[in-house]
Amino acid sequence: MESGYTKSSDSHPVLTDRLARPLRDLRISVIDQCNFRCRYCMPRDLFSEGHPFLAPRQLLTFPEIEAVVRAGVGLGIRKVKITGGEPLLRPGLDQLIRRLTQIPDLEDVGLITNGSQLTVAAERLKAAGLKRISVSLDSLEPQTFSWITDRAGDPARILNGIDAARRAGLAPVKVNMVVQRGINSAEAVKMAAQFRGTGVIVRFIEYMDVGSRHHYQSGLLVPSREIRDAVHARWPIEPAGSNYFGEVADRYRYLDGAGEIGFISSMTQPFCGSCTRLRLAADGKLYNCLFASEGLDLRSILRADAAKRSQTEALQLASPEVCRRLEEALSGFWRARDDRYSERRQEQNSDTEPQRRKVEMYQMGG
Repeated sequence: MESGYTKSSDSHPVLTDRLARPLRDLRISVIDQCNFRCRYCMPRDLFSEGHPFLAPRQLLTFPEIEAVVRAGVGLGIRKVKITGGEPLLRPGLDQLIRRLTQIPDLEDVGLITNGSQLTVAAERLKAAGLKRISVSLDSLEPQTFSWITDRAGDPARILNGIDAARRAGLAPVKVNMVVQRGINSAEAVKMAAQFRGTGVIVRFIEYMDVGSRHHYQSGLLVPSREIRDAVHARWPIEPAGSNYFGEVADRYRYLDGAGEIGFISSMTQPFCGSCTRLRLAADGKLYNCLFASEGLDLRSILRADAAKRSQTEALQLASPEVCRRLEEALSGFWRARDDRYSERRQEQNSDTEPQRRKVEMYQMGG
């Protein structure tokens, strides 16, 4: 199928890829560092305390990120989610949120965090214009929590952060739980119980083969249907339908009115056909899939005229010429896109097919 432009219901042009998928979403990693060492993302044996993360000068600046978002909005992006690493480790993050929430036609700005810094940051994030937040929490048991994150810690700190987000008026608050068989799978119903009736939406995520360095183990995968059936046996649920095209979670609501839960099933029910998302890494590389091998270098475009600009100008938006080149790069990158890794994974024999290198999740955000 040819890529190009179509018309949306409101007569605005919609940029589509080779599989006719529209560009609507952008995830932005603002930092590659994290204060956790979750074993399925940043295992300590590979990411020790002395690991060479990006230096500040290698990170995109807030004006550079804003320039990319403005170019993307011109091509159809309407939703942005800020991620990491752990995004709340990036100094002054509320300044970026304030910049992005003031961009015309950008409808939604969200953030995903491990919640460890949320108690002190929630009010500041809300004041900057943040609307919603997602918090990663894989266990309510201190021992299991510490094992998964490979940090001495207590999930109570994350729960306090969730409460702070709710008090600040961030809504909805979503809790993401990556379920692993024999590690935290027995807690799935307990996690649902923790947030039933609170307005917080729990989303159960299948353990995925993201990246190449964390030694994916297929035996840890728990299909979403198992969790769904276990929750349904305790509190009956029914499908709730999608809020919008490209929503990755299958939504269910409790029949007794106690709210909703969701299931993200990339392994057993791939949703490549409705993927509308690009990912911007902290170093300025643009990726068209969570399982991508290569990216497009936007930092070189953004800094092409850096030698000609004063320090004051460098803190402002990119020049009109750079903005034009950004838009051309984004447009060409999306129009050439034909990625559908998760669907192809199911079509192939994973035992005989060669495993290709994939970009690590911490580099471009989960």
